[in-house]
Amino acid sequence: MTERLFLDDATLRDAEATVLAAGPEGVVLDRTPFYPRAGGQPGDAGVLRWAGGEMPVAEAVKGEGDAIRHLPAAEASLPPPGSRVRAILDWDRRWAHMRMHTSLHLLCAVLPGASVTGGQIGADRSRLDFDLPDPPSRDAIEAGLNALIAADHPVTAEWVDERVLDDNPGLVRTLSVKPPRGAGRLRLVRIGAGERPVDLQPCGGTHVAHTGAIGAVRVQKMESKGRQNRRIVLVPGTAGGGAP
Repeated sequence: MTERLFLDDATLRDAEATVLAAGPEGVVLDRTPFYPRAGGQPGDAGVLRWAGGEMPVAEAVKGEGDAIRHLPAAEASLPPPGSRVRAILDWDRRWAHMRMHTSLHLLCAVLPGASVTGGQIGADRSRLDFDLPDPPSRDAIEAGLNALIAADHPVTAEWVDERVLDDNPGLVRTLSVKPPRGAGRLRLVRIGAGERPVDLQPCGGTHVAHTGAIGAVRVQKMESKGRQNRRIVLVPGTAGGGAP
């Protein structure tokens, strides 16, 4: 099992860890700040450093059970099992993914009731596909997004009993991917405060702590991907949002 440090602190840039296993299929640590590829969000990249060596991490991915595999870059040296390493994120990459991921949650808020049929997060370009026959105009969506960003709403995560989905299935916006069940608890990401948040949905990804950190975004394009499927592509704007 790999302890997922990013679930409690998405701003953690590095951490000390012990190597549980190492091979060409990846390095497994007992704990890590690296987010593994999942839910449309790419895995983190960075480096593992130890006494006498370092290994560039091409990407973190899910392994067997609760393990996270840190994939080595081509021809990289591997840390010895049992050794202590410092796991260091490529912070600019992570920060870009955090900004874009949170902006996609806001996009859901701008389009209430529209189910998500697919999506992909990137550092420079992200998208969501919606089951939406008649979407608002591109200008209206962009204005709504940037108003929510400028309002600087808090972004928090909370753990709840997974049975909350039985009572409120509308929390799940995605049609193609459902939150994992069976662990007994579920992580909800909340944007905004009070009884009527801006957005509230299950999510295991990483996010900024307040919407103002996203900076301006633009709707690059909207296109039809079927009879009712509408793809909306977001890109960072020219101002704000730099990595802290």
